[in-house]
Amino acid sequence: MGGEEKIAGIDIGSRAIKLVVWSQGEVTQRTMVPTTFEPVKAIRQLIEEADVQRVAATGHGRDLCRHRPADCPEAEIVSTIMANVTGAKSLEPRCRRILDIGALETLVISLTSSGDVYNYELSSICAAGTGKYLEFMATSLKVPLEELGNYALQADKRMRMESGCTVFAEREAMFMVANGENPRNIAMALHLSILDRTLDILRRVGGSSPLVMVGGLAHNTCIRQLLQEQLDEEVLVPAYPDFVGALGAALHATTVNA
Repeated sequence: MGGEEKIAGIDIGSRAIKLVVWSQGEVTQRTMVPTTFEPVKAIRQLIEEADVQRVAATGHGRDLCRHRPADCPEAEIVSTIMANVTGAKSLEPRCRRILDIGALETLVISLTSSGDVYNYELSSICAAGTGKYLEFMATSLKVPLEELGNYALQADKRMRMESGCTVFAEREAMFMVANGENPRNIAMALHLSILDRTLDILRRVGGSSPLVMVGGLAHNTCIRQLLQEQLDEEVLVPAYPDFVGALGAALHATTVNA
């Protein structure tokens, strides 16, 4: 890529829209905004403010980028699989598995020794076992979502939630609170519930080490610690894990159009 060309990689998720600007071999901007109920408006504003020559879109709502500003070039659509692989490999070249526990879906990708996609699985759309599950329960426990992982690590025992459904899990959690259970133990139980579902997907997809965790839930210290315990390996988390998909979209566009 020559000159001053700037490419925006935009990852449109159900909870947040992430944008990176790639120019002259480096990321020059990272921006994240809530998806809200007007995602097209948010997308247009982000692209206009980025002042870029090209746009590459990925994520759950990537097709919304077709509703771009009139003076913006047509967006290149990049699959979620390709965006995550390209972004993760650029940051952690050794990666052999990629895990993204999203707001509504969990994605696991395994790679060959040469870095090609070997297998992958995207969980069905259900809040149980995803980031939305923790967000919903954090509200019920009156703990900020960004603090829930550390809060759970203060538990004095590990329990399992009997219900796999978010609605029934909330009832179960409130019943535990009413019966005097330590709320931190309940928070740990919620994380263990997500862990169990994540491990099931990891086993089905297969693959080798190391595992790279991307997305917003990669910031959650409890999930990372539980994964490392169960897998008996280090879980790699790149800098700015929320933006890996957006970065991958931009980098994929530079490669395809080189």
